[in-house]
Amino acid sequence: MTDLNQLETWRDALLKARYAGVRTVEYDGKRVTYATDAEMAAALADLDRRIAAASAPRVAQVRISSSKGT
Repeated sequence: MTDLNQLETWRDALLKARYAGVRTVEYDGKRVTYATDAEMAAALADLDRRIAAASAPRVAQVRISSSKGT
Protein backbone atom coordinates (compact mmCIF):
# COMPACT_ATOMS: atom_id res chain seq x y z
CA MET A 1 0.00 0.00 0.00
CA THR A 2 1.18 3.47 -0.85
CA ASP A 3 1.41 6.09 1.86
CA LEU A 4 -0.23 9.50 1.76
CA ASN A 5 3.01 11.41 1.15
CA GLN A 6 3.83 9.30 -1.91
CA LEU A 7 0.35 9.82 -3.36
CA GLU A 8 0.65 13.57 -2.88
CA THR A 9 4.09 13.57 -4.53
CA TRP A 10 2.71 11.74 -7.55
CA ARG A 11 -0.25 14.13 -7.78
CA ASP A 12 2.01 17.18 -7.56
CA ALA A 13 4.28 15.85 -10.31
CA LEU A 14 1.28 15.13 -12.52
CA LEU A 15 -0.26 18.56 -11.91
CA LYS A 16 3.04 20.29 -12.64
CA ALA A 17 3.40 18.45 -15.95
CA ARG A 18 -0.22 19.06 -16.92
CA TYR A 19 0.00 22.80 -16.25
CA ALA A 20 3.21 22.96 -18.28
CA GLY A 21 1.50 21.23 -21.21
CA VAL A 22 3.78 18.19 -20.94
CA ARG A 23 2.40 14.68 -21.42
CA THR A 24 5.33 12.83 -19.84
CA VAL A 25 5.76 12.62 -16.07
CA GLU A 26 8.80 11.29 -14.23
CA TYR A 27 8.85 10.23 -10.57
CA ASP A 28 10.83 7.66 -8.60
CA GLY A 29 12.88 6.86 -11.71
CA LYS A 30 9.77 5.93 -13.68
CA ARG A 31 8.41 7.65 -16.77
CA VAL A 32 4.75 7.71 -17.79
CA THR A 33 3.50 9.26 -21.03
CA TYR A 34 -0.18 10.13 -21.35
CA ALA A 35 -1.78 10.19 -24.81
CA THR A 36 -4.39 12.85 -24.00
CA ASP A 37 -5.27 15.42 -21.40
CA ALA A 38 -8.32 13.29 -20.55
CA GLU A 39 -6.01 10.46 -19.47
CA MET A 40 -4.11 12.87 -17.24
CA ALA A 41 -7.37 14.15 -15.77
CA ALA A 42 -8.48 10.57 -15.05
CA ALA A 43 -5.15 9.82 -13.36
CA LEU A 44 -5.50 12.98 -11.25
CA ALA A 45 -9.05 12.05 -10.26
CA ASP A 46 -7.87 8.59 -9.22
CA LEU A 47 -5.05 10.06 -7.14
CA ASP A 48 -7.46 12.52 -5.51
CA ARG A 49 -9.79 9.63 -4.57
CA ARG A 50 -6.90 7.65 -3.11
CA ILE A 51 -5.66 10.68 -1.15
CA ALA A 52 -9.16 11.32 0.21
CA ALA A 53 -9.48 7.67 1.26
CA ALA A 54 -6.06 7.71 2.93
CA SER A 55 -6.86 10.98 4.73
CA ALA A 56 -10.30 9.93 6.01
CA PRO A 57 -10.53 8.91 9.63
CA ARG A 58 -11.12 5.21 10.09
CA VAL A 59 -13.99 3.91 12.20
CA ALA A 60 -12.59 1.51 14.75
CA GLN A 61 -15.84 0.44 16.35
CA VAL A 62 -19.52 0.64 15.55
CA ARG A 63 -22.17 0.14 18.22
CA ILE A 64 -25.74 -0.67 17.42
CA SER A 65 -28.53 -0.73 19.96
CA SER A 66 -32.22 -1.32 19.63
CA SER A 67 -35.29 -1.69 21.77
CA LYS A 68 -38.85 -2.88 21.33
CA GLY A 69 -40.13 0.47 22.41
CA THR A 70 -42.39 0.86 25.42
